[in-house]
Amino acid sequence: MDSTPPALRLFVLHHAGGSHVLYRHWPAGLPDTWDVRLLDAPGHGFLLDQPQIADAGLLADFLLRHIEPELNRPYALFGHSMGALLAYEITRRAVGRGLPWPVWVGVSARAAPQLVVPGRRYHALPGGELRDRLKDLGGTPDSVFDDPGLWDLFEPVIRGDLRLVETWRHTAGAGPLPVALSAYAGAEDRHASPARMAGWDEHSEHFLGLRSFDGGHFYFQDDPRPLLRRIEQDATTALDAVTVTRSS
Repeated sequence: MDSTPPALRLFVLHHAGGSHVLYRHWPAGLPDTWDVRLLDAPGHGFLLDQPQIADAGLLADFLLRHIEPELNRPYALFGHSMGALLAYEITRRAVGRGLPWPVWVGVSARAAPQLVVPGRRYHALPGGELRDRLKDLGGTPDSVFDDPGLWDLFEPVIRGDLRLVETWRHTAGAGPLPVALSAYAGAEDRHASPARMAGWDEHSEHFLGLRSFDGGHFYFQDDPRPLLRRIEQDATTALDAVTVTRSS
């Protein structure tokens, strides 16, 4: 049995209404020297039987407690949409509490915090309008919309996640994070356009850049390989920089 410690431990945080399932093939597409962990929020995926947490701060606290014992190796966070918000909040808490910092954070399809517009209430839309909204975004299997039983099961979870995202507010005056950060956007994403993603440069002392890909909000769903290659490059750059700093 290979007992070699992983070069990097990467935690992947899913989107609103999602779970680890959309990302289940990612570990095979990333370096075999990495330990890739696909996280589920309570009420999702493997934690489906646990009560959902519909507050961003409380969910970030829960997830940080969950991964804290695993922060004994260089680690990184990647989050898509709601997951990007959680990656940001987890990092803020790790820094503020004196825990080990991630060497790198990747945020995908989530507008920069200072550009979040209050007042959107997609979580309160009538059922038909909510389904139309989700179909437009992508990322939700058609079977959920086509099967009334599945929709009845997932609708409260989706609404809870959207409420979490829509009620979150940026802390005024919060300084940039002392970690490397990369932003990823779909060129045709009307919800989190590249222009709205570019503002993430204000939230990192070591911003590695905005990466734009063909597609919409779920630009990687059909073929995640271009995104995974970029994640590997960016996280490796950040990890190498930290290694050089620590050895000098």
